[in-house]
Amino acid sequence: MAVRGQDIASVIKRQIEEFGGELTMVDVGTVVEAADGVARVHGLSNVKYTELLQFPGDTLGMALNLEEDSVGAVILGDHTHVKEGDEVRSTGRIVEVPVGEGLVGRVVDPLGRPLDGKGPIQSSKSLPVERIAPNVVARKSVDTPLQFGVKVVDALTPVGRGQRELIIGDRSTGKTAICLDAIINQKDEKVICVYVAIGQKASKVAQVVTTLEQQGALDHTIVVAANASDAAPLQYLAPYAGCAMAEYFLEKGGDALIVYDDLTKHAWAYRQMSLLLRRPPGREAYPGDVFYLHSRLLERACRLNNDNGGGSITALPIIETQLGDVSAYVPTNVISITDGQIYVEPDLFNAGIRPAMNAGISVSRVGGAAQRRAMRAVAGRLKLDMAQYQALAAFTTFGTADLDAATRRQIERGQRVTEVLKQGQFKPLSMEQQTTIFYLLNAGHLDDVPVAQIRATEDAWHEYASANIPDVLKGIAETNQLSDDQRGKLDAAATAFKATLKK
Repeated sequence: MAVRGQDIASVIKRQIEEFGGELTMVDVGTVVEAADGVARVHGLSNVKYTELLQFPGDTLGMALNLEEDSVGAVILGDHTHVKEGDEVRSTGRIVEVPVGEGLVGRVVDPLGRPLDGKGPIQSSKSLPVERIAPNVVARKSVDTPLQFGVKVVDALTPVGRGQRELIIGDRSTGKTAICLDAIINQKDEKVICVYVAIGQKASKVAQVVTTLEQQGALDHTIVVAANASDAAPLQYLAPYAGCAMAEYFLEKGGDALIVYDDLTKHAWAYRQMSLLLRRPPGREAYPGDVFYLHSRLLERACRLNNDNGGGSITALPIIETQLGDVSAYVPTNVISITDGQIYVEPDLFNAGIRPAMNAGISVSRVGGAAQRRAMRAVAGRLKLDMAQYQALAAFTTFGTADLDAATRRQIERGQRVTEVLKQGQFKPLSMEQQTTIFYLLNAGHLDDVPVAQIRATEDAWHEYASANIPDVLKGIAETNQLSDDQRGKLDAAATAFKATLKK
């Protein structure tokens, strides 16, 4: 990006005209080119990478291209009034955001400015948005579960505190709904949640905030919003800003959950910025460092060992695929960075299975290490049953009359498992509730219940169990185990419960 002779001439001419002005120690440059939210600035010899720049009219910019005789900067916000010849000052500050308890319950932009009309943010500390991920030596293996309250996730793809679990699927298949359920379920878990909206419609973000408020989850959540109408640099900064806010709680020894919704739009924003800055494009016009874009973000999610406070950040990045193509450039990049993925399938969603998670493709690389023993005892068989059922499901299209008894039993069991794994939106279940319904399913107590009545029966069971066997539920919750005594009480309760259904 060479500076043209006429650009230098215009700078010298301007300096001659203004000669005799007051002396200043501020590093000052001059805009030589401005278009599409990007400015090329001559001067600013001491500027640092990602340093904040002050443009006229209280507009901020961020230095990204540091070249021999010019600086390429992106403008954070409205760029229409920035023109050639404008004076630009360096601030000496790397891009940073306010952090702390004062942000909890608030909706802010990627620079920490309030968007919810509730007054200024009360914060006495700031952290840079770009930070080096914790060293491997400071980390601890993931062994504490982070309960989603969603049966199909907690049973088949359990997520642990400090894990990075990708949520991937086509648009409008329920990816955000799974993450919102996870946020709502942290109400009594002392986990601070950060929801980062990147390139979403303002109406969708408002809908998410309203949902969190109605469910009582906004009290432990920070919402960072860079809407579709915001400048690409703000959308680029949003996930890093959200991660910095979560890191404040990590360093205090607390647990945080962060949702990036979604990183596909984040990659688009970065591609737009890079092309405008005239960086060489690579595959699908993305710049060569698009992998590093997401790896340096997601590596900051971890669980620290006790010597470093024992805190954790659990990351749930969302990737939107086009027509189910999980082998595209950005999806494969993020799949290779994360510790597993939950694949949400349009066909299951359209068939009325919610959440529409494909149990065959979805995986958690932490596995049973992030599952409580009681859940592990009852969930181990479910994945096998689902896999066998999906292999035989094609036969059910033409009826099951000609199938042998063993195959028919397997199909009927798969149908019951599928019904039990269905769950309404924003209705998270506790670990002990999930354990008891899976136990009833595995022990055959639901085998004589018609498939169409499984969900209604499950709702009735949860009411019955909380009223009649609270000691069993409490015992499972406290010990995290399913003892023989508890199994016997569950069998007896299930028999009594079914007797009430027949009346």
